Parts: sequence; C-alpha cells; structure tokens
Amino acid sequence: MSAATGATATHARPRPAGAQQVRAWRVPCRGPADLGGVQALIDAGELVPAEIVAVMGKTEGNGCVNDYTRELASQAWCHLLAPLLGCTPAQVHERVALVMSGGTEGVLSPHFTVFARRQVAADQARPGKRLVLGIAHTRDFAPHELGRAAQISATAEAVRAAMRDAGIDDPADVHFVQVKCPLLTSAKIAAAQAAGMPPVTRDTYESMGWSRGASALGVAVALGEVAPAAIDEHAVLADWSLHSARASASAGIELDGNVVIVFGEATGSASALRIGHTVMRDAIDAASVRRLLRERFALDPDTDAPAIAARLVNLLAKAEASPEGAVRGARHTMLNDSDINATRHARAAVGGVLASIAGHTALYVSGGAEHQGPAGGGPVCAIVRMEP
Repeated sequence: MSAATGATATHARPRPAGAQQVRAWRVPCRGPADLGGVQALIDAGELVPAEIVAVMGKTEGNGCVNDYTRELASQAWCHLLAPLLGCTPAQVHERVALVMSGGTEGVLSPHFTVFARRQVAADQARPGKRLVLGIAHTRDFAPHELGRAAQISATAEAVRAAMRDAGIDDPADVHFVQVKCPLLTSAKIAAAQAAGMPPVTRDTYESMGWSRGASALGVAVALGEVAPAAIDEHAVLADWSLHSARASASAGIELDGNVVIVFGEATGSASALRIGHTVMRDAIDAASVRRLLRERFALDPDTDAPAIAARLVNLLAKAEASPEGAVRGARHTMLNDSDINATRHARAAVGGVLASIAGHTALYVSGGAEHQGPAGGGPVCAIVRMEP
C-alpha cells in the first residue's frame, strides 16, 4: 500500500488557515461490506465524501490471522469512495485512514465510526480545546522488521507526523493513537527465512502480538511516555513495565505498513466534539471509565443515561486477557482455551463492561493490548458531543 495522505512519516502538509472542524458518525452495518447507512448519510448531504479522513470499523470476523472481513470492509469502502473522490480504489488508501478491527464477540455490534474533517473560518472556533485529528502512514515493512526496532522507530515518526497533521504541538494534548499494523503470513515467513533474515516469530498468530507491541512502544516514544533510550527491540513482549496509556494497535492481513490516526484536542478547533482518555487497570475496571465520563464531560452514568445516549459518539478501547492468568486474584482460563483465542474472550468481556456504561453495544473494542496500558488492562477514550 502506498502512503501519501494526511501526512506521511517523512512529509507533513502545511497547516491550512482557519479552524479545523471534525465531525463523527457511528454507523451500524448488516455485514462487513454493508455501507448502506454511510450511503444514506452521503445522499442526505450530511456526510461529504471528500471530507472523510478516517474510518474505524468493527467487523464480525474472528480477529485472527485469517479474518478477511477486515479486508472485505476496506475494499467496500474503497469501491464506494473511489468514484466519489475521482480516484482508483487503491488510491483511496492514500486519502483515508481505513482501520478495520475484526471480532464482535459477546454483545459487541458491527459498525463503522466515520470521521470527517474540514477547514472553516477561524471565527467559528469553539472556546477552549476541542477535537482535532491527523493521519500518517509508515513505509511498508519487510517481514523481518515486524516486532523489531524498525517498526518501533517508524511508528514513532509517523505519530509525530500525524500530530503535525492534526495541529497538535504538545503530546499532552493527544488522547488516543490508533494504529493499524501488519502481521506475518506463512508466505512472508518462508520468504524471510529464504532470504536469510529470520522473522521475530514463525507463528502467524503470535506475529500479531509482536506487531501490536512494537507499534505501541513506538507510540510511547513519540508521546514521551517512555524514554527512547529505555526501549530496544528486546523489550517487545518482554518488559511489560513499558507501555503507552494512549496507544491502540490492531494487526491485520490487509496491509504491509502502519496506518496511524492521532486523536487529540487543540485550541482554535471548531469541532463540537471533545475527547478524553483513561486506562482500565484490568478487564472489569468499569470505575475508571465511569470516572472519565463524570470528571471530563460531567456525565454521570448513574443519572445521565439519556444524555450519554445523545452525546457519546463512541468508546474506543483495548482489551486483553491478563498475561498473569488472573483478574484481581481470581484465576481465568482465557489463555488456556484451545478452542477460542484469548483476544476473542477479552473483547467479549470488556465489550460487556463498556456496554453497561454506554447503554449501547456498537463499541470499538480491539483485542490484544501488548504494551497498550498495563498488563491485563488497556487504554479507553471517549468522544463526546458537547451539544446534543
């Protein structure tokens, strides 16, 4: 996949004049290729195709190596947008960050969260800080680079480029960094070994964790959460004290480089949306998310359910089966289940916890939180309309 829009890892667009205005929609779907709800928004004139900058989708596949629902959804988006943008389907990837995460276990509902960005007059800026976003891509990685230093450093560079694209100067204003990263297939593993450059693992499923972990550490470096000198490739999947409180990485078969979306806030934004983040310390830590809604958005899940239903665009979260095999001292069996991968268990568990707070099930919950929050936990962000 080529990489040239928003910002690449080596080139950023000059900041346009005026105020950035980000809008967002959570759109249900009947299947990975069903974009009927998106088409209805376009037909109504509410969603302008040329303004779409990022899509985060949850598809009902298994979320593992052979989950082609992610690729199917990406292709559907490319074929929808290509004629509307006057480009080929392959070129859509150069203009829109498409992040498809497989796995809607439990009560999770398949859906797309669509982000559009436009520039408006500076006098339309909202008071205080409001939502902004930026995108970037890394170069494509060779198979032996996944899970290693090359992926860490390239991801850090892309995060900085996406921050520039968003208009964010201070890493403290970044609340969530979504990364879509590649994985290893058997063909890639064989090619790397034949070239005398062995990959970090020969297990295709394990490669997803290596890619997510290296990408998350790249985010941690870019945001100053971890000193660069403290990280080398030997820390990946080894030193769990190193993590990012704002990274979310999802691995897939449909790309060879990393796609990065940075969500944050900035003064001078014209968005009606705000964003905030927290970290779940484990899979049942509902308290941290409830506290985030109360303290940042003055929304109490106990008394403001109608307001939350009207104003919460989505919760974006990472989920992980605790590598220690226990949650608050009680043994869990997610890591020992040979029938269902642990990431699938974790998505279902965290999805249920978050749905009980949000009051809906179309939530972006991604499995596998290596170096994304503390071991067994994971970052969560809320995107909220400040006006109904």
